[in-house]
Amino acid sequence: MSDKPVSLTTPPESYADWLAELKARIHSAQQRATLAVNRELVLLYWQIGRDILARQAEQGWGAKVIDRLAHDLRNAFPDMKGFSRANLMYMRAFAEAWPDEQIVQQPVGQLPWGHNLVLLTRLKQPEQRLAYARAAIEHGWSRNALNIHIETRLLERTGKAVTNFSERLPAPGSDLARESLKDPYLFDFLDVGKEADEREIESALVKHITQFLLELGAGFAFVGRQVHLEVGGDDFFIDLLFYHLKLRCYVVIELKADKFKPEHLGQLGFYLTAVDRQVKVEQDNPTIGLLLCKSNNKVVAEYALSDKTQPMGIAEYKLLESLPDPLQTSLPSIEQIENELKDIPE
Repeated sequence: MSDKPVSLTTPPESYADWLAELKARIHSAQQRATLAVNRELVLLYWQIGRDILARQAEQGWGAKVIDRLAHDLRNAFPDMKGFSRANLMYMRAFAEAWPDEQIVQQPVGQLPWGHNLVLLTRLKQPEQRLAYARAAIEHGWSRNALNIHIETRLLERTGKAVTNFSERLPAPGSDLARESLKDPYLFDFLDVGKEADEREIESALVKHITQFLLELGAGFAFVGRQVHLEVGGDDFFIDLLFYHLKLRCYVVIELKADKFKPEHLGQLGFYLTAVDRQVKVEQDNPTIGLLLCKSNNKVVAEYALSDKTQPMGIAEYKLLESLPDPLQTSLPSIEQIENELKDIPE
């Protein structure tokens, strides 16, 4: 067998496929290693927090013990991050929030410590913390994204639009379609006043299409604005047309700069029929419609949708949203310990 070296410019046949496979395996191993390190770190922090809680409760230790512990641990482990007084207080709060060790093996244990700090400081209820922890894992949210989604109450708005999907779409697609819509939609990134008309809002949404798509959520792809359709020799224009990659269907969005009125659904239904007949192909699922209104009486909306044969949803939009005041807490602010968490993965 020849020992002649392989030319670097002409790799053997199938080398590229093998290299790609190796890269994928190495990347996967790196991810597993990072997750394993993260789980161990979160478990360690939980255990330290549990011990602090237990000794303070059983032996009456005061808060000053945390100062002493921070000093001693940093002296013992000078190269290890995370043993400041502020972070030890978070460890105590973390153990207090999750008294059962098994919870650390579940969603919060799979998130980096920085994400858990956001959950602790921004949310009061364990159920809320778990819901956002699961969503962060499912969607791969960064710590900053998690914070933004909590501030805008993303999960509290998801799936809250009034729809007739359960009656007009087969399961499980009806559930996925319902969860794809929100109520209300927050358009606080637009540079328009409260009295803006439909065209102004529409233009601003297209101008800020990236933020609009983020607010719509995963799966929406922008098709066009004022999409022209000719029906019977007359011209019609759809406000906004999208395609949903998970639902595999077109989504017609109509904007109304006033409160919801039942007659709005007639126009939306006409557009759904036109898209189904002129745009949709055989592989696509039935087109769904979303009517966005400045305000919406949900009882009226439910009545109006009850006899509609096409899948539709109705939701409000808000141009300026007043967010709740930041949660007051005795814990240090996240900013106080960000420097020492620089080496902890987001």
